[in-house]
Amino acid sequence: MTHSVSVDIVSDLVCPWCWLGKRYWDEARKLTSDIKVDTTWRPFQLDPTLAREGLPYKDYMREKFSGADASGRWKAMRDHLEQAGPTVGIDFRFDDIAMRPNTLNAHRLMRWAGGQNRTDTMAEALFSAFFKAGRDIGDTDTLIELAADAGLERDVTADLLASDRDEKAVWEEELFYRKLGVSGVPTYIFNGRFAVSGAQEPAVLADAIRQAVKEPAETE
Repeated sequence: MTHSVSVDIVSDLVCPWCWLGKRYWDEARKLTSDIKVDTTWRPFQLDPTLAREGLPYKDYMREKFSGADASGRWKAMRDHLEQAGPTVGIDFRFDDIAMRPNTLNAHRLMRWAGGQNRTDTMAEALFSAFFKAGRDIGDTDTLIELAADAGLERDVTADLLASDRDEKAVWEEELFYRKLGVSGVPTYIFNGRFAVSGAQEPAVLADAIRQAVKEPAETE
């Protein structure tokens, strides 16, 4: 008998923990290959008030982590990420990031990629572009290029990004998860029944998948 689990991963594309969490999730899936898992990526903007053109990264982070305690906290987080990243093949290069982008368009891109079963590829492309290559994933030309590399139609993507297509849908979806109580990402929601928050180790996520088999989604 093949067991099936539905998982919503709520994340933001400029969240380093979300990239780490994605790689941990990939490892967790290898540990539970006997279970059929339907994964859906859901949007969350860590800073939904950020201007659409974004802000210089260093200025943004300096403001966000102002004060001795906050700057020390950011250093500790960064040190942890830079040590944990290589264990799952991630090379965080925070010093190379120039802009802190607004991620609404990146989430629209993820939504369209989902319609073509390419969210995993698209997510990796966006995370890597931002955290490894220091690219501005709020820039339209950059997004079009990344989408094309991920297998989406370049001209169609360009036309969609030039419109406001699905902006409202992304906002509504994000609001839905905020109302559910999601305040930090990544958050993994299993069968709509229970959630695991944070970039948890693969073994923890694998256990959650196995637990979800015992707690199937409610049917109407």
